[in-house]
Amino acid sequence: MSDIRELYQELIVDHGRKPRNFGALEHPTIVKIGHNPLCGDELTLYLQIENGQVMDVKFEGRGCAISMASASLMTQAIKGMTLEAAHDLFTRFYQVVKEHNHEPALVESLGKLGALQGVSDYPARVKCATLAWHTLQAGLDGDTTLVSTE
Repeated sequence: MSDIRELYQELIVDHGRKPRNFGALEHPTIVKIGHNPLCGDELTLYLQIENGQVMDVKFEGRGCAISMASASLMTQAIKGMTLEAAHDLFTRFYQVVKEHNHEPALVESLGKLGALQGVSDYPARVKCATLAWHTLQAGLDGDTTLVSTE
């Protein structure tokens, strides 16, 4: 295994076991629930949005290491971002993980989130990695339906 793949794997395991920004947000402006029936991952995303910016974000739930790591890394990445930048990050992440676009510049633009690029080789795991992201997108878009990866 290459050194970079080992580092990526360690990062995913670390965030999966000890997710950052885990817990409920006291006064969220958006609360969105997502579910991956295939794997059993469940996620509640809490966002505090002010003046078009993600001021704070947390999540609660349970799921596989990939789902928890993706949610943890996502919350770290979007905190402080404008809504436009968060939407753009979703698009880039989706291109790498779902559409299997591993152009080096695109993967590098994701920072630590690039660690999840290998998930694209495992279609069933893509749903685990994208659950938090679809939940975020639905919350920011004002979608009132339950987010499901199915």
